[in-house]
This record gives sequence, structure tokens and C-alpha cells, in this order.
Amino acid sequence: MGSAVTHAPARQGLTEDSVPRRGPAHSPRPAASARRGRRENLAGYLFMSPWIAGFLLLTAGPMAASLYFAFTDYNLFDAPRWIGLDNFSEMFADPRWRHSVRITLWYVVIGTPIKLLAALGVALLLAQKRRGQAFYRAAFYAPSLIGASVSVAIVWKAIFSDDAIVDRTQKLFGIDAGGWTGDPDLIIYSLVALTVWQFGAPMVIFLAGLKQVPRELYEAADVDGAGKLRQFWNITLPMISPVLFFNVLLETIHSFQIFSSAYIVGGGAGGNACGPADGTMVYTCYLYVQGFENSRMGLASAMAWMLLVAVALVTAVLFWSQKRWVHYEEGGR
Repeated sequence: MGSAVTHAPARQGLTEDSVPRRGPAHSPRPAASARRGRRENLAGYLFMSPWIAGFLLLTAGPMAASLYFAFTDYNLFDAPRWIGLDNFSEMFADPRWRHSVRITLWYVVIGTPIKLLAALGVALLLAQKRRGQAFYRAAFYAPSLIGASVSVAIVWKAIFSDDAIVDRTQKLFGIDAGGWTGDPDLIIYSLVALTVWQFGAPMVIFLAGLKQVPRELYEAADVDGAGKLRQFWNITLPMISPVLFFNVLLETIHSFQIFSSAYIVGGGAGGNACGPADGTMVYTCYLYVQGFENSRMGLASAMAWMLLVAVALVTAVLFWSQKRWVHYEEGGR
């Protein structure tokens, strides 16, 4: 039997510094790395420069200017004159301003829920597999693409005018109310009908949310004997509550910003720019009248910032309320 032979390499005469090392022999120099980082940052800022310039010139700059004008007497022709809080005092004391606030709140409270109900109802129908499903989705979504245009508002005004389609249809049922656009009490309903007609955008979002509801929940509910209404209330609504919250938030903000349809349907430029007897005097329409027809840009700027504060408060309330009714998949609220 031979003795075991080891084959350990001879390491005599080798110091710790002379042992070969793996990996790169030298790390990059800090100066070269810093220069490369600066070049990358410069390239990034260069690509972002169009957006940055647009934001500063078209958004941040005008916002800062309007905030200054809100405390001045400015008519677009003479230099602004500082008057402090006088614009806000005049605004709160103006009965037409208070009327525009009431009209806008009425439009938001009535128009937004009806629009969302229509969008959810149609989304529930289109979520079921049926022939021509893609065509129906496109057809219902199309009004959202063209509904905000001036041409559609002009056509809408013609539809609801005297002796037009709506007026003749009413007469078939014995209702002689006349055209809605000429009645101060009915013209606002034509704006609500127009915004409800544009339910396509929230409908598509509801459809996306309905597709994410697990079918197993409905199957289990069928086994337990739950009806369609109970399934909708206990399964569908909680599961799509984040989507519902998103639509409520988005459509509420859009409703506060309504202008073009109210201005066109109301009559456009002239003595009745916001409808007969101020029937379509929504907030932005009165803001336009003060700023561009009365040349009171300082007062209009104050009104614009008040609208911004109001929308911010409503948004904050909606975010606070979501803790009570919005359910997320991980079980939290």
C-alpha cells in the first residue's frame, strides 16, 4: 500500500500581494465616472427641455401671473393696479357670481351621477359576451371623442330649439313646453343630457374593472342562492369600487370645468352669452364674461383661483371618503 500523495501547489516565496486576483485589476477612476454621470444627466435634461419649457411658459408662468392679477385691477390694456382683496370682496357680493355657483353645483350634483349610472349600466350589458360586442363598444364610446367639440354643441342647440326634434317629440305626447334652449328653466337640462350622452369614457373604464372581477365569486354566490341584485351589491360594487372612485373623481372635476357646451348652447357672444336669463351661467362661463367681455381680468383671475381652491377641497373630501367605501384587493380600504 502506497502512502497518500497530496498535490498541493507550492506557495513558497509568494507574498499576499503577489497572489493573482480575479476580476478587474483597477476600479474606474472617480473623475471619469463623475464625467459620465454628468453627460447622462445633461442628455436627460436635453430630452426633457421641451416639456420643461412648455411647463414654465404655458403653465407655471401663467399661473403665477394670474395669482398676481387676482389682487389687482387689470383690464388687459392698462398696467395692473394693486387693490388687495377687493376682487374677492366684490366677487362674494355679486349676485350673478352666487347664481353661477348654484348653477354649477346643480350641474355637478345632477349630471355627474346620472352620467356614471348610464356608464355603469351600459358597461354591465357590454361585459356579457354577445354578437357585435366590439361594434357596440365603439358606438357607445364615440360620443366621448366628439362630444366636447363646438360643432356638436351647435347641433345639440339646434336639436333642443323651438320646433326641432325634441320639441316635436314632446308634442306627440301632449307636452307643449317648447324648445329647451329658449327656456331659462329647461336649458340646463339640455346640458345635462349632453354630458350624459358622453358616457363612453367612464364606460370603458368600468368595463376594464368588471373584467377583473373573479368569476369564482359569482359561481360561489350562485351556489349559495344569491340573486343578481344581491351579487351586484355584494360582489360587483365592492370589487370595482376603486374604478368607481376614479370615475367619480375624474367626472366631478370635469363637471366643474364645463364651458364650451354651456357657452355655445347658451347663445355664445352677445347679451345672452350664458343662456336666456343666465340659464347656463356656469362658473367658467361667468368667468369668461368678466375676463373677456367686460375686460376685468383681475376679477376673472380671482374667480379662477377660487375655482381651483373649490375643486381642491372637493377632491380632498373624496379622497377622505374613500376610506369608508373603496375596497382594495388586499382587503384594506
